[in-house]
Amino acid sequence: MKYIVVLGDGMADYKLQELGGKTPLQYAKKPYTDALAKKSEVGLCKTVPDGFKPGSDVANLSVMGYDPRECYTGRSPLEAVSIGIELAPTDVTLRCNLVTVSGEEPYENKKMLDYSAGEISTAEAEQLIAYLKGHLDCDDMALYAGVSYRHCLVVKNGRTGHELTPPHDITGKPVRGHLPEGPCGERYLAMMKKSYELLKDHPINRARVAAGKNPANSVWFWGEGTKPALENFEKKFGLKGCVISAVDLVKGIGILAGMKIIEVKGATGNYDTNFAGKAQAALDALLGGSDFVYIHMEAPDECGHQGDIAHKIYSIEQIDEKVVKPIAEGLRKAGMPFKMLICPDHPTPIAVRTHVSDPIPYLLYSSGNEKGCGAESYDEDSAAATGIFVPEGCMLMQKMLGRL
Repeated sequence: MKYIVVLGDGMADYKLQELGGKTPLQYAKKPYTDALAKKSEVGLCKTVPDGFKPGSDVANLSVMGYDPRECYTGRSPLEAVSIGIELAPTDVTLRCNLVTVSGEEPYENKKMLDYSAGEISTAEAEQLIAYLKGHLDCDDMALYAGVSYRHCLVVKNGRTGHELTPPHDITGKPVRGHLPEGPCGERYLAMMKKSYELLKDHPINRARVAAGKNPANSVWFWGEGTKPALENFEKKFGLKGCVISAVDLVKGIGILAGMKIIEVKGATGNYDTNFAGKAQAALDALLGGSDFVYIHMEAPDECGHQGDIAHKIYSIEQIDEKVVKPIAEGLRKAGMPFKMLICPDHPTPIAVRTHVSDPIPYLLYSSGNEKGCGAESYDEDSAAATGIFVPEGCMLMQKMLGRL
């Protein structure tokens, strides 16, 4: 038996007037997935435990079969591991976004214009982080370059317990009231202020502005944490697993769980990602001896944060056409029985442009037991109408493995 999770990050949503009262999942043309829904278990699942913020870290851990209440120590350490940073038990890491803020002075009067600095390229970001390192790194703090706008700050013998706001939560809003607070809050804020002075006239940003792009004119710290320990995936579930993602966070989870990370050329973490390449890589892994593949697509989430309805719909349609269908048909052609779980990690509604803790719709298909539950399609309303509810996200893996 082969097992596949197709994770459309932030895919679930609320009904939109622009779509005639439908959600993007309801509006999107996804014939293959909807056909599977008629032969699958479709329901709702709570992937974010009470007391946790609805981050992709917590929610992806849940869907991958890990209980965040037992293993979660923060978002940034997961990304740090993916970047290749060796963390000591006493290190504290913070996610460092390159962002676009407005020009008001002082810094406290600025607005968060773009949490991703226009999806800045990794090549540009690496130069900016290298420049900042020369001015901001010190004996106990160091910046590390990641991918696009996603980077890390590592603090030796650091302290946790800070109030740090994800920048995508305050898009278009004043930063006042959302600035770092806590033991090192003033120090983090001073670094953010200094980064603005260093970056606002940097040649890369002058070129970006001239090209009509948002400049990466500040760093923004959030998502603190310490080095986590995850039980080995193969030991926990008895499966040789792989992870396919363009996002350091999800790769980091896979690395800590001892899973193989498969890199796909053209994987970007947005709607221009190589959907077909991810599907082919997953199929190759499954046909080549892997038992389990976790295919993560960030595109719907990014579109939700940007308020981009059209491309969120496009991303959902691409997942159906270029990921779900070719993997399922490829395994059928090879005569391999399989189970496929299709779901988001959390909703990222267009209306609020950030994550919410609402239960997610899931579809669980088994090629050897095509028994439906009354659902005619895969979407939020169809999932709710079946009355099937999974109270903990980590139970989805147990259901897929037939242990519940």
